Amino acid sequence: MQSSNHISRKKPPSRSNGLVSDTLNFLLHKPEQATLIKFASAEERDNYNQRVMQRIGIDPNRYSVLNLHKIGVEAPVSYVFNELISWSGDSTCWPNHIARVDRIGNDLERIRILPFGWKKYPFKFMKSFLGLQLIPLFKLNAIRIKKVPDAFDFDNARYLLYECTGGYPIGIFTMYVRSSIPEMGETAHSQLIVAVGFNFYGKEDWQKRRLGINKIWEMIHNRVTANVLNRMKQLCEWRIEIIERNK
Repeated sequence: MQSSNHISRKKPPSRSNGLVSDTLNFLLHKPEQATLIKFASAEERDNYNQRVMQRIGIDPNRYSVLNLHKIGVEAPVSYVFNELISWSGDSTCWPNHIARVDRIGNDLERIRILPFGWKKYPFKFMKSFLGLQLIPLFKLNAIRIKKVPDAFDFDNARYLLYECTGGYPIGIFTMYVRSSIPEMGETAHSQLIVAVGFNFYGKEDWQKRRLGINKIWEMIHNRVTANVLNRMKQLCEWRIEIIERNK
């Protein structure tokens, strides 16, 4: 047995200090746990989509790209949710040097995601970036922030749900946390779920074109989202360990 002096202790996520470390941490790094929810059949995905719609009141079938990610976290639901609502440009769990979180008026209801932190293009002659209007990359307006679960909600669910406009995606973004459901094979204390649904420039028929653009962006979103969730898990479990150790 290990002595108490040699017990392995958890560590917080490393802090990125620039574009290079953001690229390494969120794009090139292979996440410790795979988080993308995969479906064996179209029917299974449709059933899951119906579950999403029932819980947050949004029809995910409207979007040509729908990425659903999930990770188990050994921390109470309320604690994980408190980490979610602290989401800001100072977060170690988000690539803020690539896509900075700017809470307008320090308000969680309205958020801008700024490419490279730019609030305006760095040169006077620039009216776009490589021909794309990307400032802001996203505008997020809260549809609903569910801080307290409903009395009849046995899953103890809380979430942030946003409508996204601007830049390339138009759709929804949600960060959702609930208690684990043993019948679904979930064993951790909580389940953290992130869903992104959008159509490129609002064009639902892009999914019918063989340009490969959807697949490229799905790959980028999936890698970044998986790293974000893994870092959130690491942060929550590290802090819970500190609390337990100091009791």
